[in-house]
Amino acid sequence: MANPRIPYLLSSERKKLPPFDGKRILVHLVVNVEHWQFENAMPRTIITPPHGKETIPDVPNFSWADYGMRAGMPRILRLFKERGVPASTSINAGVIDAYPQAAEAMLNAGWEFIGHGIHQKSINHAEGGEEALICTALDKIERFTGTRPRGWLSPGLRETIDTPDLLKKNGLDYVCDWVVDDLPSWMTTKYGPLVAMPYNLEINDSIIYAIERHASGEMARRTEFTLRQFEQECPENPRILAIGLHPHLIGVPHRFHELVRILDVLQASDLVAFTTGSHLCDWFMAAQPPET
Repeated sequence: MANPRIPYLLSSERKKLPPFDGKRILVHLVVNVEHWQFENAMPRTIITPPHGKETIPDVPNFSWADYGMRAGMPRILRLFKERGVPASTSINAGVIDAYPQAAEAMLNAGWEFIGHGIHQKSINHAEGGEEALICTALDKIERFTGTRPRGWLSPGLRETIDTPDLLKKNGLDYVCDWVVDDLPSWMTTKYGPLVAMPYNLEINDSIIYAIERHASGEMARRTEFTLRQFEQECPENPRILAIGLHPHLIGVPHRFHELVRILDVLQASDLVAFTTGSHLCDWFMAAQPPET
């Protein structure tokens, strides 16, 4: 079937959007900060168990993620502070209790907090129901930050048939799960329009390194190629370059130089502005309100 939420339209035929703060390539750095529960099976693995038999606790794969929260996070926080770039965190609400220093550091850095479930597990068949999980996650983040999240990124980008309706019903303005365009799109829900915010499956360290298992260097290479293509296209309409990051992947010593290189290349372009999900959402909603 055709997309049931976002009417099909060639990107070349979309209405023109104005520049964002005078820039036409808008970079959204999204750091996925997750709580992998020690007592459960791991959501993703780097090492398979002997004879293929899964074990719990899964110490090596838990440690893989835990290293990112201990050693990878400080590298990312320091780099973004040194470069003066804004960022968003799609954060499992459970991180607030499991990794309080990391949560405080992101809050103090001024990162935008995007809802990302409670733990790193699918929201499908959530205990107590999907809506209760969404509300619990948003409430916990709001208590911690003092601000209710405006955006949502489902764990693994996995939704149920009702997710967009429930997000809109509970006050969300945008969702990052629908990676269908390089610009925001209006989605239909039972409770009114919701913004589908561009995210990225191809420039995402989880896809590149944990799933496709490329050698180090691939993420920086893809980012530069994407920038060059967007430089050709953006005179026609702006482009959003969302970059998905995970502390246990891009934050390891042999890959961290890539994130430095990515910022070098992007900050060298006069066409680029760094921003957050909420600022992109406000820019889009002001320029192209939903049709009534």
